[in-house]
Amino acid sequence: MTTKKLLILAGDGIGPEVMAQVRRVIDWMAKKRHITFDLTDGLIGGASYDKFGHPLTDATMQDAFAADAVLLGAVGGPKWDDLPFEVKPERGLLRLRKDLQLFANLRPAFVFDALAEASSLKTDLVKGLDIMIVRELTGGVYFGQPRGITTLENGERQGLNTQVYTTSEIVRIAEVAFDLAKKRGNKLHSVEKANVMESGLLWREEVTRLHAAKYPEVELQHMYADNCAMQLVRNPKQFDVIVTDNLFGDLLSDCAAMLTGSLGMLPSASLGAADAAGNRRAVYEPVHGSAPDIAGRDIANPLATLLSFGMMLRYSFDMAEDAALLDQAVKNVLDGGLRTGDIMQPGKAKVSTTVMGEAIVRELDKLAG
Repeated sequence: MTTKKLLILAGDGIGPEVMAQVRRVIDWMAKKRHITFDLTDGLIGGASYDKFGHPLTDATMQDAFAADAVLLGAVGGPKWDDLPFEVKPERGLLRLRKDLQLFANLRPAFVFDALAEASSLKTDLVKGLDIMIVRELTGGVYFGQPRGITTLENGERQGLNTQVYTTSEIVRIAEVAFDLAKKRGNKLHSVEKANVMESGLLWREEVTRLHAAKYPEVELQHMYADNCAMQLVRNPKQFDVIVTDNLFGDLLSDCAAMLTGSLGMLPSASLGAADAAGNRRAVYEPVHGSAPDIAGRDIANPLATLLSFGMMLRYSFDMAEDAALLDQAVKNVLDGGLRTGDIMQPGKAKVSTTVMGEAIVRELDKLAG
């Protein structure tokens, strides 16, 4: 019997609904795979603000430090739009990433064959698509100083944010990307704006230097961020692994996500540095937001959260067989024609969040024999 310590932060909007389906799989694994999780529940985002007056409490942060991994739902919603900036729901998520030093955000964009026609691009462009975007998560313009809004002497207001990167920040995220590329297609695109930004020029120089020193066997290509966005919708299958900074990674990963037809299908992992035993602090979360317009209606797509749990099994717990089992269950259910509203196609069966979760568990039963 293997026990893993897991902190669940369901968050806001549809977060609790989709997280409930993960609990079904956790229960199934305890019964059928002899894998148990020591579960702790916590609040984050608007839910935490409503109860504690802050989007992430120190106590919940300590629970995160004590956990082997954190599984997150979603944060935010219009209910909290008028809050002061420092206590907005999203600040809880940013603190979680910053305090746990989760510098590497892994955002896969893959297309199940059954959903290839759901993409807004032509089917032949996306069928078989499998991209991994590696986004630097704790540096760049989102965290750089100085920042703020000030009033100038002439009465105008000025908003200021600073894009800044150091050699060590660039090298550690590039190492993650090169290592992933070696396990995949052995090809890496490094993306920045070296033509107009000094931080981008440094990024290109450091990635080039690292490539020559440690990863000469990996095919490395440099690309400007604006061109990368264009190429993602022109010929996405030219990419395998993309590494980029915090801002461009935020934009490009959402662009890549929509190649797959729905944000409701895509997971993500945010990883810290490996310790002496090879373990990393990690947060796993679906790419989609809190979707407050459909919250509480049992119509949200739980598959991105389930697949995020699968990434957790693979990257945090070295349980590749169990992760593959869950991936296969999702594929089989989609092949069988079940769809939530966001991925609905003609001739398929539209189901609720709950029914989709039940279908995944039934398929796991079949696969496990």
